[in-house]
Amino acid sequence: MFDKILIANRGEIACRVIKTARKMGVRTVAVFSEADRDALHVLQADEAVCIGPPPSSDSYLVIDRILQACQDTGAEAVHPGYGFLSENAEFASRLDEAGIVFIGPQAHAMKCMGDKITSKKLARDAGVNTIPGHIGVIESAEDAVTIARRAGYPVMLKASAGGGGKGMRIAHNDDECRDGFERARNEARSAFGDERLFLEKYIEDPRHIEIQVLGDKHGNVIHLGERECSLQRRHQKVIEEAPSPFLDQATRTAMGDQAVALARSVNYESAGTVEFIVDRDRNFYFLEMNTRLQVEHPVTEFVTGLDLVELMIRIAVGEPLPLSQADVQFNGWAIEARVYAEDPFRGFLPSVGRLVRYSPPPESDSVRVDTGVYEGGEVSIHYDPLIAKLITHGATRGRAITHMREALNEFHVRGVSHNISFLAALIEHTRFREGRLSTNMIAEEYADGFQSSDVIHDDPALLIVVAAAIHRKYMDRAAGISGQLPGYERTVDDHWVVVMNGDQSPVEIRPVSGGCDVTYGNDIFHVRSDWQFGRPLFQGTVNGNEICIQVERRNMLYRLFHWGSQVDIMVLTGRAAELLACMPIKTPQDTSRFLLSPMPGLLTQLRVEPGHDVQSGQDLAVIEAMKMENVLRAERDGKVSKVLAAVGETLAVDQPILEYE
Repeated sequence: MFDKILIANRGEIACRVIKTARKMGVRTVAVFSEADRDALHVLQADEAVCIGPPPSSDSYLVIDRILQACQDTGAEAVHPGYGFLSENAEFASRLDEAGIVFIGPQAHAMKCMGDKITSKKLARDAGVNTIPGHIGVIESAEDAVTIARRAGYPVMLKASAGGGGKGMRIAHNDDECRDGFERARNEARSAFGDERLFLEKYIEDPRHIEIQVLGDKHGNVIHLGERECSLQRRHQKVIEEAPSPFLDQATRTAMGDQAVALARSVNYESAGTVEFIVDRDRNFYFLEMNTRLQVEHPVTEFVTGLDLVELMIRIAVGEPLPLSQADVQFNGWAIEARVYAEDPFRGFLPSVGRLVRYSPPPESDSVRVDTGVYEGGEVSIHYDPLIAKLITHGATRGRAITHMREALNEFHVRGVSHNISFLAALIEHTRFREGRLSTNMIAEEYADGFQSSDVIHDDPALLIVVAAAIHRKYMDRAAGISGQLPGYERTVDDHWVVVMNGDQSPVEIRPVSGGCDVTYGNDIFHVRSDWQFGRPLFQGTVNGNEICIQVERRNMLYRLFHWGSQVDIMVLTGRAAELLACMPIKTPQDTSRFLLSPMPGLLTQLRVEPGHDVQSGQDLAVIEAMKMENVLRAERDGKVSKVLAAVGETLAVDQPILEYE
């Protein structure tokens, strides 16, 4: 076994590898950029080495600096995690030349499968089903249009070296094909240093289902079942689960057999994932093979009881697989939700800043949290905005969903925007509950974007009575202030008015042992809790049913977060409620004369100048954030009067870029 390994990565996956290495008694070395000096993986590792400035192209992607860190620390092996250099064949070869073990597949397999064009040819030769299309490099936008017409729209343009949804565009006509070619090529060049694209037929209503494979240095190859990864937004996975609610046993067996056959064809050694597109009739086609550990690997670990990182390390040492295909057992259901620093109510724009509050749900046999951040840490503009992966397990899919719903209620994040409301809405969506998934589901169900109306609480009475109980606790404390004049002590009335979403609801709040009895409408709600002032989670029972609601007191407001829904509630005296109804409503500031930056990012292109007439839908600027290009388009016709930002400038959220006349 290795004495010391270096982890050539950052964030949650670096922390994940450290966790297993520590369990195995293996010492770890973290590498970090200057932006990650105080990151969690740096704090957890036994040693840490700075490898350069914040941009990944100057730090985490520089092979020479990783090699130097290995030599300086005496690391015998490198685990690459996912992303960065994890599928870089040159990196694996350079490590081998330096006598350092790469904890992953051999360079030959990475080279074959890391290139999507080559991998499709190999898959076809290995008898694996492949998608109809053009397996070859496309040289120009016009060539793409010609090929797309021949294949028939819709088509998918993909970066040959791509992954993670970058360098991918769907085109339904010639104009989208030309524009998609340029966008995909630019993203591919920026993210992977390889602008080659290919094209294939786009499968309607597709599911994304992948097979986890393992191979060792002794010729043994097995699979660990499938993962359903169909819930995606812009080709990036949001929620994954194992097993798939769609596959029957015959299809599951056939997909597993083909995945193993493909891995055998390149003598695969380590953990890898063979991804398939599955149509509505359960026909499946090879998509790509990821020669690394997947982000969603924890769901497979939950249902198999295996530690994939440990197996990768043992395979790299030279140990044979400890089990055969017949030994693989599956237990229950697991679901993973990716918690991102992004604003789902503003087009999922990335959010950066300090985590003022960060408290994930406690881990248990049914809940797991993989994270690379901590309270007080920072989400950087330079890297992927993943905060954590929340994974739940249950004996059935229904139980796993219930655990996920409860865990999302307990996931407390403040300081940056996050997508927990969106995740909660997806978990509760009828199509998800019924397992009627496709990679188009999010686009279809939220065609106009994700709105606050998509997370309306289905039991507003619960929020009303909890807010009332919290308010009564505050009022009783205030009434106990010292120094009151005898005979004139403050008393608290039992009758109040709860104001939520503009509606006023009279309530009666009577303190009892362990909580309050709240009369709302014709019902009495028994609210019981040991909640104390300042706690972010109100945990207890309402009429005997367990609840967990996030709560913040903001002057006169109580902000409650539950089941993905966030509401601001006031609890007022009857007279104060009457006066509130007479207050004028403040109109929001008019910003229609400005083009505002919707996210923090780098302004890379500005396509208009003062005096230019613009039309609705016209491209105005391009902002690069989190390695993605974001095109800003005019929402109305007008004329540019001023340019307020310069190309190369780092923009803040809502910073003006242009002003119209």
